[in-house]
Formats: sequence, C-alpha cells, structure tokens
Amino acid sequence: MWLNILRSPMSFDKQTGGDQRLPIMQSGAAAAQRETSCDNCRLRALPLFQPVTAPEQALIQELKRGEIERAAGQSLITEGETDIQLMTLLSGWAFRFKTLRDGRRQILNFLLPGDFIGLQQKMTDAASHGVEALTKVRLCLFERDAVWKLHIKCPSLGFDVTWLAAQEESLVDNNLLSVGRRNASERVAAVLLALYGRASQYEKDATVDGITFPITQQHLADALGLSLVHTNKTLRKLVSAGLCEWSQTRQRLRLPDRAALARLADLDPETATATRPLI
Repeated sequence: MWLNILRSPMSFDKQTGGDQRLPIMQSGAAAAQRETSCDNCRLRALPLFQPVTAPEQALIQELKRGEIERAAGQSLITEGETDIQLMTLLSGWAFRFKTLRDGRRQILNFLLPGDFIGLQQKMTDAASHGVEALTKVRLCLFERDAVWKLHIKCPSLGFDVTWLAAQEESLVDNNLLSVGRRNASERVAAVLLALYGRASQYEKDATVDGITFPITQQHLADALGLSLVHTNKTLRKLVSAGLCEWSQTRQRLRLPDRAALARLADLDPETATATRPLI
C-alpha cells in the first residue's frame, strides 16, 4: 500500500563510524571469493551501459585493485582529503556534497551504480567536496594513477572518462538552475524526474511499481536549498495533485503522470536515454 508523505518533516540522523579511509584492496581468501571479475560484472549486462572491446575490458581489469563495501552514512571521500582512491559505484546510492564551517550542507548531485568517483581530486591537490554513502554501497577500486593509464594505453577509455566528467558537470548545472531560478514546486519536480529517470534504468518494473528511492526529505532539502519544513509542504502539494506517490516505509517512488510533472518543472518532454560508458 502506498503511503504518501508524512504530515510532519522527517528527522535526519547522520551516521558515522569506523575507519573513513578506503583501503587500496581487500586481502585474503574471503575477499577473493567476493570480488567480481569485469567479465561477470552485473552492470555490464544492463542495456544502459555501452559494451567494451576485449582489450578495453582487459585494461579495466588490470587497473582494478579490489572491491569494498561501506554502510549508509559512511564517508567515501572527505572534503580536503588527499591521495584519494578512484572507484566505480557497483551498487547502492551515494551523494557528493560541500559544507560550510557551521555544518550547513549543499548536496551537489546523487550517485547511482556505474558512476565514477574521485576524478575531480585527481586534478587538484585535495578533494573540494565530500562523498557519502546514502545506502549500503559496494565499490570497485582502481589504481590511483588509473586515469593517466587509461588515456595513455586506451584513448577510447580516456574519452569515456572525459564523457563521465562532462555528464556529472551537466547534472550539477541542472541543479544550479533549479536552486537559482525554479520555485520550490518546480525544484522538487525537476529532481524527482531526474532521479526517477536515472534509477528506472536499473529496475524492470519501474513503470508499474515505481523505483527504489532511499532519499529522505532532508536529502532533498540539502540538494534544493530549501528548509525541511518547506520541502515537506511542497511534497505534500505534489502528492495531493496526483503527481507523485512516495512510500517512505518501503522506500519507493512512483510518478503517475511524468508529463505533467515535466510541464511543472519546465523540462523538455521525455526522450530516449542514451547509453553511457562504464569504467
């Protein structure tokens, strides 16, 4: 049964704990058994991702240094951190963010399986943003100089890395447009459409039962520059108008009329989603 939006804003407790550094690789027989080879990567079987040639896949496997899991709320990258691991998100959700000294946080964009993490820090002395696991995540770790080797040994994969960086910049640009020019209803409509469009590519029954949606109202508020109370009121308006159904207990989101939601957000009609590279 669909539960709409709570009548009061959700509370948000940040989780912390454990060693925040990501190890270069796992060791031991147990780690070897759990690690997935590039040949058997579940993501590569999805139509969302572009196929790779045998030499390209061999190079990706060569640069891989292991896999690791992190719990929801744990830090993957800390603001100001140096010598960061390059990684691909294999499963789960995460988000990039920046904070002010008093703790106020701006979420820059949300990360879904297949996203490449840590590239920005490789171009600077230290990480200008943080990355946090929104759910339990599994990550594929790479050599720290993997970007250089991808460009040198396989220019086609180097281009793919550039494409991924440009795509992430585009997502941040769209979020900036929302925060700077859209009103609250338009902001929420735009982000729900964007996340639904991305997440639905991983779920076969998205058009019937919606998508897995682990984001809280606090996450939306931090992404859209709204207060938690204003976010809650705006979501309730969209629910009352029949534009979204959000079961927070099941962590599911369904958009019954995406065309109407797109008109509200002043977005172009839905178009076919292009395939994307996977490193």
